[in-house]
Amino acid sequence: MQGRPSQWIKYILAFVITAFIFATAIIANNFFNAKRIEQIRSIEEGISIDILSLDTQFELLQEQSCQSISENPILSRELDTLARKLSFAEAQLGADNEEVLRLKRHYSLLEIKDLLLMQKVSEKCGLEPVFLLYFYSNEKGACMDCKRQGYVLTELAKQYPSLRIYSFDYNLDLSAVETLISLKNIPEELPALVIHDKAYGGFKKIEEIKELIPELKALDEQVED
Repeated sequence: MQGRPSQWIKYILAFVITAFIFATAIIANNFFNAKRIEQIRSIEEGISIDILSLDTQFELLQEQSCQSISENPILSRELDTLARKLSFAEAQLGADNEEVLRLKRHYSLLEIKDLLLMQKVSEKCGLEPVFLLYFYSNEKGACMDCKRQGYVLTELAKQYPSLRIYSFDYNLDLSAVETLISLKNIPEELPALVIHDKAYGGFKKIEEIKELIPELKALDEQVED
């Protein structure tokens, strides 16, 4: 009979310890989740402010002189910074996160605005910038080479700062992007590039892209001279 009380005490102690560990795990999990949410909100707020700032800059740039815009491509520089922040947010939240998709839609609209602005500036000011449109997909299994193509274009942008690269999610639910896909006759084979208003489907190496953009070869020759 004396053994039973001590056995119950063991059960109670085991239950208390288990409950304590379980409660500690829940508290710790909630703490880290709260920190993660706080970090995500901070990223979202920062991106939202950047988007508003870019939108305002776009309106201001339309009133600038040819020299000011050609020497200071402010909007395009800021878009690159915003793209990196969006990539980070996408990595934190996931490509399917509704907030990420909302920010990506707004970002894509700004890219199209910048493209249209620079086309107008080119005609008005006699500039000859090189535009490259890149269409990719984040959907699982939809584009095996999109990540590789992204690395190639990043390296190309480093080599040629004057090259204007615009990236668009092919599957993004945004009518403006869908219209762009239709107007440029973008093939379903991704990744896809648009160079000099001609669409090319499938992965392209740096050498292949240079073949399609003679202006880059000219820049290489200038450097060699």
